[in-house]
Amino acid sequence: MSVLVNKIGEMLLKGNLITADQLRGALESQEKTHERIGTILVKAGFIKEEELLAFLGRQFNLPVVDLSKYEINSEVVRLLPEEMVQKHLALPINRVGSKMIVAVADPSNMAIIDGIGFKTGYAVEMVLASERAITTEINKFFDRSMEFKDIISELDEDLEVIREEEVDSADLARGVDDAPVVKLANYLLTEAIKRRASDIHIEPYEKEFRVRYRVDGVLFEVMRPPLRLRNALSSRLKIMASLDIAERRLPQDGRIKMKIGKGREMDFRVSVLPTIYGEKIVLRLLDKASLELDMTKLGFEPAQLLDFNASIHRPFGMILVTGPTGSGKTTTLYSALVDLNKVADNICTAEDPVEYNFAGINQVQTKEEIGLTFAAALRSFLRQDPDIIMVGEIRDYETAEIAVKAALTGHLVLSTLHTNDAPSTVTRLMNMGIEPFLVSSSLNLIVAQRLARRVCAHCREEIKIPPKALADAGMKPERIRLAKPAKGKGCEECNGTGFHGRVALYEVMPIKEEIKDLVLRGGSAIDLQREAVRLGMKTLRQSGLTKLEEGVTTLEEVLRVTAPD
Repeated sequence: MSVLVNKIGEMLLKGNLITADQLRGALESQEKTHERIGTILVKAGFIKEEELLAFLGRQFNLPVVDLSKYEINSEVVRLLPEEMVQKHLALPINRVGSKMIVAVADPSNMAIIDGIGFKTGYAVEMVLASERAITTEINKFFDRSMEFKDIISELDEDLEVIREEEVDSADLARGVDDAPVVKLANYLLTEAIKRRASDIHIEPYEKEFRVRYRVDGVLFEVMRPPLRLRNALSSRLKIMASLDIAERRLPQDGRIKMKIGKGREMDFRVSVLPTIYGEKIVLRLLDKASLELDMTKLGFEPAQLLDFNASIHRPFGMILVTGPTGSGKTTTLYSALVDLNKVADNICTAEDPVEYNFAGINQVQTKEEIGLTFAAALRSFLRQDPDIIMVGEIRDYETAEIAVKAALTGHLVLSTLHTNDAPSTVTRLMNMGIEPFLVSSSLNLIVAQRLARRVCAHCREEIKIPPKALADAGMKPERIRLAKPAKGKGCEECNGTGFHGRVALYEVMPIKEEIKDLVLRGGSAIDLQREAVRLGMKTLRQSGLTKLEEGVTTLEEVLRVTAPD
């Protein structure tokens, strides 16, 4: 194998893609790591992955395939043993008649092609793909789960599950050898932490069972465990979340607390939903250590941050944060509360659920089944001598009415609402039954927000976007000339996506006198938006385009998460 690998190295040298010193260093490294020469050269930064693939494609007269955009036939993948696929990084991806298409990272390894043909009885046609992409697909289709002990060693510390009733239950680590399902559950949770996932989706279907992670707001598939583990995995996670494993007809909600190392805890909020083929489980990861509560780093632009700060430091009134589920509303509210959390103030919150705990803030978990609703909690707060009140969400007239009255009687009220933009929040409150004069008198500020993926800083490069595309998106001509858009090429840090983390796009609408007059006159959401823009408000689209100009996010992301003005 080393002779063949050297052959590729020599070809790269002759093609002037690397120097003799670089090849010599890569060969020395190969003796220790036993990695492929191309992988070593790419990791060292001597050659870009796309350059390597393009060169090898020309040399061996093979097409290059982007596996992330290829519809891989799962039945064809499993025609080869996992050990063979993993050892040689040769992945069958499709079948056309008597021909099998196989993606390889090392096109010089002709022996494995003959072996695949002999094993399957198909004529083999090679295509080229990156080693990283092939490994990702192998992990997806074969569940190359690391042993739990190996995962623990990577996290450097012991890991244990803490039940909500604070019973000592280190059975997660102790039961590692009991059954494959325990290993699978352990792997799913720890791997999600390593991949910076915000959610885990475990989904049963008629003939398959899949697991997806949401990373930076986008879902992607990570594995398809054996279908026979469907009910066992569901029961395992329900036990960890202290749920009723015998109840498979009704939705259930629970929580898993996990200690990772010294002083760090990870919470998993568990939601179980019965479907026709079994229970779908979604786990939301809540990591207080990674919670960004510095308002200057959330994504506010300077003028927006001034308006927001001025409003939250007023002695009374209401501040509403709007947007869809998962748009970062809670983070924005928590950042405001952390800034307001002083000994002199009594802060009470009603949440469903309480996602993060903060010292000095009185947090209440609502429980509708026993009558502890947002409205009931709000009424109780008003008898607790509060200064600042946070309501997790205004869902109905009763909650809205109490919140408005609290804002009008000397309390600062913060809450969220599900609307598409800031101006439509006003009409939503009036549709709930709140009188226009109460809306205009109580509101201080409305914030609408979305989360866009952030360009990876490790593989970021400036790009050119046709001016027409920017103009069509809504960018003004004078801004187009100054724009410095960027994208990520894809690297190990971002798992080849080109994105790492997310940035918030904000639409901040202070309720100025002109807006109040328009509300009292019964102005529509469109009228309110026009007036707010005239007074200096940046829409969500404009906020996104500003981030695009600065190279923070991409045009595709801006178009994905914001609507045209």
